[in-house]
Amino acid sequence: MALTAPDHEWKKGSAELLVLSLLEGRPRHGYEISKLIQMRSGGALRFHVTSLYPLLYRLEKRGWVEGRWVEKAEQRRRRYYTLTAEGRRMLRSQRKSWRDFVTAIGRIIGIEHA
Repeated sequence: MALTAPDHEWKKGSAELLVLSLLEGRPRHGYEISKLIQMRSGGALRFHVTSLYPLLYRLEKRGWVEGRWVEKAEQRRRRYYTLTAEGRRMLRSQRKSWRDFVTAIGRIIGIEHA
């Protein structure tokens, strides 16, 4: 039985949480974030750079991430994003909301967590 791809609206609703979570450990550039989402989800989730970069710009405008250009010898210039203090607060809040949501849905549809 093949797994079905998550609904577009689920992906849209969780995009901020996913990106903030991946920036929690260290700065990353957009392409790396995109690849990590795909890899860690086993290919079930894919964020193309055409949708990821506008999201990163919105997060930056809100003050949740900070971007800076980095140039390395013989590599293209990349914009690395870092989680700000406000971004960390939002990540904690979004994680709690997500856990509460998943727990509530699980109770309704009969899935219990171990």
